[in-house]
Amino acid sequence: MLTRPITDSEIRSYQEDGIVCLRGLFDPKAVETMRNAAEECMAADPTDLTMEIARMQEQEGRFFFDTFLWLRNQKCHDFVHHSIAAEIAGRVMGASKVNIFFDQWLIKEPGTQIETPWHHDMPYWPVLGDHVCTLWLALDPVTAESGAVEYIKGSHRWGQRLKPQSFSGQTKFDEDLPQVPDIEAERDRHEMIQHTLEPGDCTVHHGLLVHHAPGNSATDRRRRAYVTRWTGDDAKFHPHDGVQHMPPLPDIRAGGPLDSDLWPVIWRV
Repeated sequence: MLTRPITDSEIRSYQEDGIVCLRGLFDPKAVETMRNAAEECMAADPTDLTMEIARMQEQEGRFFFDTFLWLRNQKCHDFVHHSIAAEIAGRVMGASKVNIFFDQWLIKEPGTQIETPWHHDMPYWPVLGDHVCTLWLALDPVTAESGAVEYIKGSHRWGQRLKPQSFSGQTKFDEDLPQVPDIEAERDRHEMIQHTLEPGDCTVHHGLLVHHAPGNSATDRRRRAYVTRWTGDDAKFHPHDGVQHMPPLPDIRAGGPLDSDLWPVIWRV
């Protein structure tokens, strides 16, 4: 149960800006548990869902990327099913029920210069809808220097899906969509949002909000983020070529609800 309600102004920030920062909702015990989960997962044998992004791009440092952890790590399973994350996502989106879509590690170790490219999330995935969001939980202090995510305010309302950008440089996405604009060349046309975070703080952003993250140029600070992706009432299955690699997808008709063993309902009003 939430230790405090999500306020109307926080919900409005999510709806209008596409991003809301929620301070201190996850207690130190939850943070420490997920730090331990991160170490377990990073030390485990890799699966076909694990990527070492810096190594794949032949760059220094370590950018650890892994997904669907809740299917194989008990701490991640318990977080998905029993933490406040699903309720936070539901309250912020205004949904009456919430499915877990997947969970993910996005960990940049000190001295990892590789950047996360400008993108928005939903075109990577077989889903459409307004009720699609990401909860990004900080397990370490996060600053611009250590890789705080930067978002383009209101870009979730641009009314278009953009072609996915490969994180590894080795993944091909085939869906016929417009390219992401050269955001760095047109920064003066956008209002950027970037939050400094403490452990236990989280952000929630819309699945179509355009964002990126710099590298972790800090020499003494890790940037461990445990990320959970959530869907709500209007989310529909949208199979297409070139989606992000996932476990075998359930037998759901195109346009149908996601409810399944892979994407179970976790929370209801």
